[in-house]
Amino acid sequence: MAIELKVPEVGESITEIEIGDWLKKEGDTVAKDENIVTLESEKATVELPAPEAGKISKILKRKGEVAKVGEVIALVERSGEAKKDERAAELPS
Repeated sequence: MAIELKVPEVGESITEIEIGDWLKKEGDTVAKDENIVTLESEKATVELPAPEAGKISKILKRKGEVAKVGEVIALVERSGEAKKDERAAELPS
């Protein structure tokens, strides 16, 4: 099951941010704590790291789009899950 990459709280009065640069693209592998995307608010720019090692399976918000705190902006497939799913698909039914 994929991990949801959500917009974290970045300040007390901030309820939404703008998606900055994606440092990785769909299909890229990431290490735990490796920065994936920059998030921009009126007060600060922060980098959002990968919560676990894996592969970016889907980017839901593009650069320049606005996202609310807590909103899912990407999905990360855990390391090993893709291989497990591929093996299951190869098994004869």
